[in-house]
Amino acid sequence: MTAHHKHHTHAHSEHHHSHSVPKSQGLAFASAIVLNTAFVIVEFSYGFMANSTALMADAGHNLSDVLGLLLAWGAAILSRKLPNERYTYGLRSTSIMAALVNAMFLLVACGAIAWEAIHRFSQPPLVAGLTVTVLAGIGIVINGLSAWLFVKGSKTDLNIRGAYLHMAADAMVSLGVALAGIAMLYTDWFWLDPVVSLVIVLVIVISTWGLLRESMQLALVAVPAHIDVSEVATYLRQCQGVTDLHDLHVWGMSTTESALTTHLVMPAGYPGDAFIDTIVKTLKERFSIQHCTLQVEQGTTHHACALHPSSSTHS
Repeated sequence: MTAHHKHHTHAHSEHHHSHSVPKSQGLAFASAIVLNTAFVIVEFSYGFMANSTALMADAGHNLSDVLGLLLAWGAAILSRKLPNERYTYGLRSTSIMAALVNAMFLLVACGAIAWEAIHRFSQPPLVAGLTVTVLAGIGIVINGLSAWLFVKGSKTDLNIRGAYLHMAADAMVSLGVALAGIAMLYTDWFWLDPVVSLVIVLVIVISTWGLLRESMQLALVAVPAHIDVSEVATYLRQCQGVTDLHDLHVWGMSTTESALTTHLVMPAGYPGDAFIDTIVKTLKERFSIQHCTLQVEQGTTHHACALHPSSSTHS
């Protein structure tokens, strides 16, 4: 029995669904992009004619959403690209990049909207309340429908969640603009227009912050939010024959897939493929870790994680 034995598996046949974008998701992207592009053109045109910064700001934000949807869709397609000699993991991490860029893009758009709204406080312009109300009402329907298209995928994919948050935030924004438009119809409170713009910014920032934080963490190769490393370490240590472990690393390969590598100290030596397969299956089913590399060591020599040289174990 040798002191080292590596077992590397991706269990492709068990999780092929994670590697592709369902046709329904592609249809959701296409539908949302077409609907929102048409609405951006109409909303900005009428916002300009109605002299409403809230409508134009919303149109600008909707345009950023269209670009964000294109980015997310492109990343979802690229993530299906098979591994090659240069990209041994394929291009799965493009979904992480898309989620991060989308979050940053949204925050930049918020800054531009807020800046324009603050300037308008000094001299609130006359705003055509009826036009604002009608356009915002259409926006509620389009954005609400677009968000609904991404509800299912948003629960398991951060990249899709980014698209969903964009659409859901827009539906809320349109509701706010519609309420302001109704108020301006019956009053001369034209200052409501920039106020609503600032409320829009606040809503978007709050809804985007979590997306920014999670996508930034994944980009920095952090442990995905849904995985508790201490629980993973506890499970591995409890496996029969395992006396210790070190070099435990868990990271997100994409917004839907996670990977793990670790060294298991097993004095009795390599226990056989069936034992390793059981661990791989449990890591996938219990912890949603799809790609595992497990190295078995007998502990006859001293090993330490290169990142933690002062410690013989790392978890």
